Amino acid sequence: MKRILVLGAFLQILMAGIVRADEGMWLPALVEKLNINQMKDLGLAISADEIYNINQSSLKDAVVSLDHGSCTAELISAEGLLLTNHHCGFDEIQQHSTVDHDYLRDGFWAKTKEEELPNPGKSASFLINFEDVTSKIISELNDKMTEEERSKKVREISSKIEREASADTHYNARVQSLYNDNKYYLFVYETFRDIRLVGAPPQSIGKFGGDTDNWMWPRHTADFSMFRIYCDKDGKPADYSKDNVPYKPKHHLPISLKGYKMDDFAMVMGYPGRTNRYKTSYGINYTMNVTNPVRIKVREEKLRIIKEYMRTSQKAKIMYSSKYASSSNYYKYSIGQNKGLDNLNVIEKKKQLEDQFTKWVNADQARKAKYGQALQLISESYQNLDDEIASEYMMEAMVRGPEIFFFAYRTRPLYDALKSDKKSENIDLASQRVKDGLDSFFKDYDPETDQKIAASLFKIYQENVAPQYHPPFFRLIKTKYGNDFEKYTKELYAKSVFGTQEKLIAFFEKPKAKTLEKDPLFQASLEIFRMLSLIGNETSKTTEALEKGNRLFVGGLMEMETGKNFYPDANSSMRLTYGKVGDYIPRDGVKYKHYTTLNGYIEKEIPGDEEFSVPDKLKELYEARDFGRYADKDGELYTCFTTNNDITGGNSGSPVINAKGELIGVAFDGNWEAMSGDLAFENEIQKCINVDIRFVLWVIDKMAGANNLIDEMTIVN
Repeated sequence: MKRILVLGAFLQILMAGIVRADEGMWLPALVEKLNINQMKDLGLAISADEIYNINQSSLKDAVVSLDHGSCTAELISAEGLLLTNHHCGFDEIQQHSTVDHDYLRDGFWAKTKEEELPNPGKSASFLINFEDVTSKIISELNDKMTEEERSKKVREISSKIEREASADTHYNARVQSLYNDNKYYLFVYETFRDIRLVGAPPQSIGKFGGDTDNWMWPRHTADFSMFRIYCDKDGKPADYSKDNVPYKPKHHLPISLKGYKMDDFAMVMGYPGRTNRYKTSYGINYTMNVTNPVRIKVREEKLRIIKEYMRTSQKAKIMYSSKYASSSNYYKYSIGQNKGLDNLNVIEKKKQLEDQFTKWVNADQARKAKYGQALQLISESYQNLDDEIASEYMMEAMVRGPEIFFFAYRTRPLYDALKSDKKSENIDLASQRVKDGLDSFFKDYDPETDQKIAASLFKIYQENVAPQYHPPFFRLIKTKYGNDFEKYTKELYAKSVFGTQEKLIAFFEKPKAKTLEKDPLFQASLEIFRMLSLIGNETSKTTEALEKGNRLFVGGLMEMETGKNFYPDANSSMRLTYGKVGDYIPRDGVKYKHYTTLNGYIEKEIPGDEEFSVPDKLKELYEARDFGRYADKDGELYTCFTTNNDITGGNSGSPVINAKGELIGVAFDGNWEAMSGDLAFENEIQKCINVDIRFVLWVIDKMAGANNLIDEMTIVN
């Protein structure tokens, strides 16, 4: 799903009697205590222990966090086979692609384990244990502490807890705060580092509909890719080695071919990234009027330039496909989120809750003393926003904009060593750290395109950010170049050792501090990151007050509604959400059914259009009605379906599981009508879009002929 999807307006949590089944990202370890009875009422046929158990195998052991929270994947065989979204494997597919072997265009399938492709840096993490450590931390805090003192003490205690939890093990432990620093939990993980690409359909199937269909329903796409976890011969995590063996999981998901019908129970387990459902009206206003407009303005221009370059050749398309997809996703998301927040009148609803909170606080002197300043602190933090606007533009236009400046800044440690340290071993180490990334960086980098991006985004920054937050080289652009950013950046890239890989290699053969001191691009990168630091110092002046206000506000809300079960905002820790398969009405006179079929591929086909091009083999199989055992009872091949599960970014690739604990689909997106979801949940129209597992298997079997993969799965007819 590429985004931060379905959300929960805690307004409804607080003001409704019971939390709706489709709303809430729950901690699996607490399902027995908080959710199991409601889940049973909805049709769940397995126990809480079968969902989460640290002493025996359970569903949690089949669900992993990819790359420390970027996506989710699930184990579907006893040999470590992972299933996730196509867009979650997009970077790896792109990295392995060349003009001669374009796996983005043609797909990739390993017919033997020897053909599976390694991916340095990719990881898969299992949740091993979970513990509420709130009492251990809160007992050491007091109201006389400043927020800085409080944070320091929390870090100190958390570090001790983490060290004790991971001592004498290969596990990694992390204490995370939930409910805006009102509660603390310990999560212990086992992380595997040898993750190999096994299979992926071509983009014409795995990304059918492209940017046009992104966030939309009805949807027709087999958004999946496959990896395998490898480990050492003892079953422990290890770096890539030809001697590593496939991982033997504690549990893998059986796959159901029985399908689903309206109102069937469905649950999703995964690692949702970030939601902000306890954000106040002040925060929502900032998101709508600062964060999203800045992102839209900057990325629209960046995407235009990248798209222009991608049209020049197949090689260019491969090089920038992943970068374009990543930037485009949240560009469109920001547009949809603002529209959704406006349509749902979210700011006004938040204000109503804040009025209720204020009345509750003022009704008791003790509450007034404890929580009375919460909303005032928050309100004051969103005044005088020049520094915050500068921060938003700095991140979008400078840090996430042109690539070369961040890359050049990585040479700062080498420069410091050359200038002051001068010990050969330190110089060699600092030099090697940059040299190690040269091939991977320049493989997918075009200097001319990056220079055009820099020129356009620098101009946007100058026009929209207060002058006191302009990097010093902006004065040079004005005085020497007459504000001609194109002319300035052309000379900048041409004169720099960072302009080409060949120049950099030559520099590293005999690096000198004077070379970097005279290099205009390196000096510009230093100025950019100095200004980033300066802006950060300015924004931090209100950060402490905002954090305190949010902590007090959420703590007060939880006290105001003591009889209710609160679910925490997403923070990349494992969560479970439960609900049902269902349709929805997006607008007057329109009703969407809960599934799509392969017919939609044929109906949407636009010959020659890269987003809606249908492979010939798919059309041949469609015409022959060759759906095998993967067809539904009505004889059709279902492609995607919708549920009301509550998910967001990071849940991409999460398993959709039926009442018996069997896999029926893979979550990949949310719907356009409910893009406000990360800030305000809409019960009637919020939908989770999933690829049908039977469509996934049909692609693997009929389209790819990768029966070796089908054979190792546990399939329930």
